[in-house]
Amino acid sequence: MSEPTDAGILVAFCTCPDPETAQRIATALVTEKLAACVNQLAGVRSTYLWKGELQNDSEVLLVIKTTISKLATVEARIKALHPYEVPEFIALPVIAGSEEYLDWVRQNIRSLE
Repeated sequence: MSEPTDAGILVAFCTCPDPETAQRIATALVTEKLAACVNQLAGVRSTYLWKGELQNDSEVLLVIKTTISKLATVEARIKALHPYEVPEFIALPVIAGSEEYLDWVRQNIRSLE
């Protein structure tokens, strides 16, 4: 495992209302070289307040591997493709990991930079 890094790799999260939306967004992000990989986790149950009403929805969670340099574009693409008024979009820094995997993420993002 690599030592903590500031290489700019992030893991971002976005919930989707259904598998079709999740696949559409995942495909766009990967084919447009905005993400190296997007995992789709079905069966997520989200409980939250929306406009003062308690919601309890089944969703698909996207786990997006990207870089800081692509983050704003990833967010813009999600907003353009997502049916929610306010889609979930949060990102966390990767502080360590397999150096080979982190290099693979960098190479797949970098290819269009």
